[in-house]
Amino acid sequence: MLYVMEILTTALVCPDFPGFMILVYFFETYLDLRQRAALKLPTLPKTLVGVISQEKFEKSRAYSLDKSHFNFVHEFVTILLDSAILFYGILPWFWKKSGSFVVLAGFNEENEILHTLAFLAGVMIWSQITDLPFSLYSTFVIEARHGFNKQTIWLFFRDLFKGICLAILLGPPIVSAIILIVQKGGPYLAIYLWAFMFVLSLVMMTLYPVLIAPLFNKFTPLPEGELREKIEKLASSLKFPLKKLFVVDGSTRSSHSNAYMYGFFKNKRIVLYDTLIQQLVAYGQAAESVASLVSRRLVLRRTPLLCALAFSTETSPWKSSIPDLECKDDEEIVAVIAHELGHWKLNHTMYSFIAVQILTFLQFGGYTLVRNSTDLFRSFGFDTQPVLIGLIIFQHTVIPLQHLVSFGLNLVSRSFEFQADAFAKKLGYGSALRGGLVKLQEENLSSMNTDPWYSAYHYSHPPLVERLAAIDESDKKAD
Repeated sequence: MLYVMEILTTALVCPDFPGFMILVYFFETYLDLRQRAALKLPTLPKTLVGVISQEKFEKSRAYSLDKSHFNFVHEFVTILLDSAILFYGILPWFWKKSGSFVVLAGFNEENEILHTLAFLAGVMIWSQITDLPFSLYSTFVIEARHGFNKQTIWLFFRDLFKGICLAILLGPPIVSAIILIVQKGGPYLAIYLWAFMFVLSLVMMTLYPVLIAPLFNKFTPLPEGELREKIEKLASSLKFPLKKLFVVDGSTRSSHSNAYMYGFFKNKRIVLYDTLIQQLVAYGQAAESVASLVSRRLVLRRTPLLCALAFSTETSPWKSSIPDLECKDDEEIVAVIAHELGHWKLNHTMYSFIAVQILTFLQFGGYTLVRNSTDLFRSFGFDTQPVLIGLIIFQHTVIPLQHLVSFGLNLVSRSFEFQADAFAKKLGYGSALRGGLVKLQEENLSSMNTDPWYSAYHYSHPPLVERLAAIDESDKKAD
């Protein structure tokens, strides 16, 4: 088994034959072309005719085409750089240079932890240099052109600096621990690595919203009011242990709406973005709360949430900018929150977390089979077998498998979304959920026309057309 794994690994990721990486690129480019053709269609899908305004459709199409063109360029540059790194032996060359830097700094080059940290520092610098132009263009050209970007160039670089500082603070102890585990793990290495990453994920899920997120945004309690009462009543009826509701100043960076849940066991919290308020104003309906939704990631670190927001004029901190705002009809708001609570009630979050843990363990198990392959390391130009390099090579090895697994997880996630919609409908929110999903689509300028192959491969959530059809179909069956 070990011999077979070594042969496959060497063949698949040899610097002279980065075949699967390029094949995946061509396949995904083909899907992108199919999606681009769908985006160019001049009319709405029949299901959305009379539901989505023509103005919103035109804006959505322009936004989606801009993002599609940007993605083509970005992916092309990325595959060129990745291929060049493999073909020209950049990795072994840079590994040796990082060792020289360690010596120059007065340390021992044979210390693998210091050598690895020096290597990662260089990789981080290279990554920032190559990614920065694309990040700037995406934020200050595409997002700004379509009215979403709200951050200044100063805020952009301030966030970038904070992110780098966090990487410098958190990266070394994590990398050092992984190297030590691999060096001393013995026959139970895969178990030790998985256990370490499991504990680390729990710690980060706990610390991120409490210590890290406040470094970038300001969090304030959601004011008392009718909507808060309805949210708490819904949570209570489902025995969801909701402890706190927060509002975050997402409008300082983007007008895209967002929200997420976090917390363990009996200490659940929900965070809503203030951009939901701005979307309400954009609708020109001061007496109505607009429902907004963002996709929920299957691999959970944060759990984005279908949600919406309304404030009483007596307690809202935005009272001066949204005068006389009262919640007349917040059924859509409660409906989309019922959808997300459905994920919790149906144990989707737990199933997803378990699936990720199983996949993580299997990946580490596969890594242990090839980490001592001298032929594999030599094929990449390495005279030694550094732990980090072994992990990088292994990740290239399993690229095809990773994409197949990702596709499978997307299928499961889409099934979960239909189930959560059905859950909300069963609670009596079918019509309200339908309205909330439509408003989400409009306000975030999401793609109205989608290619079925593209969406099946990339989307963790079903397209709006499919979700509305499922809701309507259940109505027909009830009749």
